[in-house]
Amino acid sequence: MYPNLNNIGVLNHENIERYTLRQEAGNDILKIYFRKGSRDFFAKSVKFKFPRQSKKVSGDHGTPGFRNISEINSTLRPIIQELDILTVHVKHEKEIKMQVLDDLKHLESVVTSKIKEIERKLEKL
Repeated sequence: MYPNLNNIGVLNHENIERYTLRQEAGNDILKIYFRKGSRDFFAKSVKFKFPRQSKKVSGDHGTPGFRNISEINSTLRPIIQELDILTVHVKHEKEIKMQVLDDLKHLESVVTSKIKEIERKLEKL
């Protein structure tokens, strides 16, 4: 039903909660978040990198020569369309607040874990 998501290995479509898309260097980074299971401590996510497509376009009126521009990868566009279909739902303010609080708690645990890891490395020195 969602062939583009299947092609990148995302098979459990009914569990997709949301996604983010950002640019990093010459790549678009797609991160797909899944609903947290009853036994899961954290929600699962998967990350994909798609290289941005570069092309030359002629300059604007009065600007000589060509300039390079980058745009979203052509294989990423249909994936985003499928994700939009799957994630279309209206969130109420309480849902948004709960999501932000969950994200904050997750960030806190990740930072705490990283600090402990760095402290262990320092103790070994």
